[in-house]
Amino acid sequence: MAKLSVLLPTYNVESIIVDSLESVKWADEILVVDSYSTDQTLEIVQRYGARVIQHEYINSAKQKNWAIPQCSHEWVLQIDSDERVDLPLQEEIRRVLMDVPPDVDGFIGPTKNHLFGKWIQTMELYPGNRLRLFRRDKGRFQDIEVDAHIVVPGRVLYLKNHVLHFGFQSVSQKLKPLDRYTRYESDEREKQGRRYSWFNLTIRPLAVFLYGYLYKMGFKDGVRGLIYAAYRTDFIFWTYAKLWEKEWRQGKKK
Repeated sequence: MAKLSVLLPTYNVESIIVDSLESVKWADEILVVDSYSTDQTLEIVQRYGARVIQHEYINSAKQKNWAIPQCSHEWVLQIDSDERVDLPLQEEIRRVLMDVPPDVDGFIGPTKNHLFGKWIQTMELYPGNRLRLFRRDKGRFQDIEVDAHIVVPGRVLYLKNHVLHFGFQSVSQKLKPLDRYTRYESDEREKQGRRYSWFNLTIRPLAVFLYGYLYKMGFKDGVRGLIYAAYRTDFIFWTYAKLWEKEWRQGKKK
């Protein structure tokens, strides 16, 4: 079997990191790229034999792209600290790495996103396919501010089993980074030439809510669906509010 490095970014995640580490401790290497944690994160990952490198955080894509070449092995599996590799996926990865065709540079797999402990399949949260397993020297994240995906030049195949994502386990967990994530998103949209408008600040957030909660059947998940649809709406509103603020500070708007 080709040897595997797991790339795991961290920052002050002492309360959740053990479950992630338990799910990847079978790998040949765990490489932790840490953004100078001040809690017990580093002590915990070192107990699992992880190799730790530290780097100032700019955004997720830059952080991971800086770390990828430092992985020791040809194949890299990238997961975040709020994700787990379930047992069937562990076994599938071992199996596919036994004999990878030379023209294959990566594998795409589904994600089970959990909100408050429940796997959510509405609002386009499933299957949530992402390329996570890739050749170290071929795969890099898109150079964008937020929600970057890994791209590879060669052929990709599909995995059947799941990464488990637990990124929405409390309201506070999602609200704390909202200011930072909407700043990243507004920066990215500004780069794309997007601008503030009354439509984007009023109609677009409402459309996002109706699309997710009604058309994509978020209502089937009760309060969880309502909370997630409202979060997405809030995200869009504050993204465009920050675009307005930038233009106002530049003297473009009254």
